[in-house]
Order: sequence, then C-alpha cells, then structure tokens
Amino acid sequence: MADTNTAPEDLGAPQSFLVLTDGTPVYDRSGEPAGKVAHVLADDKDEIFQGLVLDTGDGHRYAAAAQVDGIYERAVIIGPPAKDLPEPSEKADSSLGDGLRRAWEWLVRPK
Repeated sequence: MADTNTAPEDLGAPQSFLVLTDGTPVYDRSGEPAGKVAHVLADDKDEIFQGLVLDTGDGHRYAAAAQVDGIYERAVIIGPPAKDLPEPSEKADSSLGDGLRRAWEWLVRPK
C-alpha cells in the first residue's frame, strides 16, 4: 500500500500559539491534511490557549486545545481527523466547554 502521508517531513521547531498565523496548514496524526488555521482561540487576558477554528474542505471545525498535538513553524498537528471534529454552531454542546461557543461567535462576528 502506498504511503499517503502528505504532511511535510520537517515541520520546523515547536512554536507557541501566540505566533501561530491564520492559514497555517493543519494535519492529523496520520499526516492527512485537515485544513488550515482560520483562527486561534485564546483567553486574551491570561494568554491561555483554548483551541483552533479550522477551515476544512467540509466547512469550519473546532479543535480544542487538548486535541492539538503540536504547533510548529510550518504546520499544526491535531489528533483526530477533521471529519471527527465538531462544527461550531449557535447551539454548541456545553459539555465541550466554551471554546465551541466562542468559535461560533467568532464565525458570525462581523469582520
């Protein structure tokens, strides 16, 4: 079977979420493309990383901080495939914390 891993071999050095830019490629653990970073969710006051809003081929998805395996210079690695991540919605499940609700608020906020 052919190797379908499309993640770059050299992701670069680990980075803080504070320098992560929109448009950074995102891959799942298997190396499959998951999308691109659309927005970094963080508590601005305390600089606590909460998660990422991803722009995927199937719309926006939310990856909580616990689902992000690593942030690097050239890519982000998440644990689950993008299709398994929740879609931000107005009626976000509160069991996922307030990150999913904040992702929805960011999406509908006038830019």
